[in-house]
Amino acid sequence: MPAKKNGPMPKIMEGVFVIVVLVGILTFGYRYVSEKAAKENPTVQHLEEKYRDVLAGMNIDSIRLTQIKKIISIISRYNDEMPSGTKFEIAEEIYNMSLNYTNLDVDLICATITHESAETWEPEIVSDAGAMGLMQIMPATGLWVARYEGITWTSSEEVLFNPIYNIRLGCRQLSTYIEMYDLEGGLAAYNGGEKRAAIWLAHNKAKGILWAETSNYIPHVLLLYNEYKRMDLRLTDGSM
Repeated sequence: MPAKKNGPMPKIMEGVFVIVVLVGILTFGYRYVSEKAAKENPTVQHLEEKYRDVLAGMNIDSIRLTQIKKIISIISRYNDEMPSGTKFEIAEEIYNMSLNYTNLDVDLICATITHESAETWEPEIVSDAGAMGLMQIMPATGLWVARYEGITWTSSEEVLFNPIYNIRLGCRQLSTYIEMYDLEGGLAAYNGGEKRAAIWLAHNKAKGILWAETSNYIPHVLLLYNEYKRMDLRLTDGSM
């Protein structure tokens, strides 16, 4: 049988073809007009910028709430009787300090507080040497650092037993030491003094230079630090 010659396109196919072409033209035109309007119309551009800001804000707020919830769970592990409002205020301040100082994060701050407070998270704890509060600050050191933080020094008890002030002072000091001496050196300086930490680092962290307490302090804080970084954040009950 001889092959059939190709005839003219059926009318229904012609119609479909026309519709497809028109849709393509309209879609391209809409995108072009929309982009042009966003560039030329400040109101449209402003709305798009606000939309992006809202999305970014939602993401940041989600991170903040997750971190605060994690900190509160750490506090509760050691001091479950602390009032929930105080827990939240402390957690919020720790999170804020992690934003203020790029070499600190919530896990390191929490690890330092856990060890310094002898695993009590008790805001009014005092060591045998006289260091006070969550981050165990000596009154003379606190008085000096408070000037840089704009904190009015009324008394050692009133300032250093205030957990917010104590964390603020301690984080400033710890961040400064870490910036000067690296993480291990910063922890050594925070616990055993800046002079001995500098000597220790100058001798390539040789044994026998740091105080015995400081030698045990560094690995213990780092162990807690790594533990907190690995914490399971799936707190299913949604409570703080």
